Amino acid sequence: MHAILLSILLSIFNTSSDLTVNILGFQNTKGQVYIAVFDSESTFPTFGKQLEAIILDLDSEKMKYTFKDLRHKSYAVAVFHDVNRNGVLDKNLLGIPTEPYGFSKNARNRFSAPTFSQAVFKHLNNQSITIKVQ
Repeated sequence: MHAILLSILLSIFNTSSDLTVNILGFQNTKGQVYIAVFDSESTFPTFGKQLEAIILDLDSEKMKYTFKDLRHKSYAVAVFHDVNRNGVLDKNLLGIPTEPYGFSKNARNRFSAPTFSQAVFKHLNNQSITIKVQ
């Protein structure tokens, strides 16, 4: 009986859950995909300053990764396809990315990365989001 009550209380006060990021739109399966979770406007979307990140070998035109036990709060996710495996999002002379990328809420601006507020979402329970890279 105590175990059941304890289980119920823990589920009520649970402050973390899983976030699954589904990524679509890869044009090929070369290279790697970088997925980063940000919890701050001041660091978004700078890779290397994220809260959590993963680098995966790309083996399909659709990818999925689950971040385990993320605290319940607001996040924004950034993704890029590192086609040539050099560890950076390549850009042309004008600073425009030449490798596919995407953000949570599929936020996109014409001449710059979206702001944190454009890509932010509230993470409250086990959740799945979809990002399309372009």
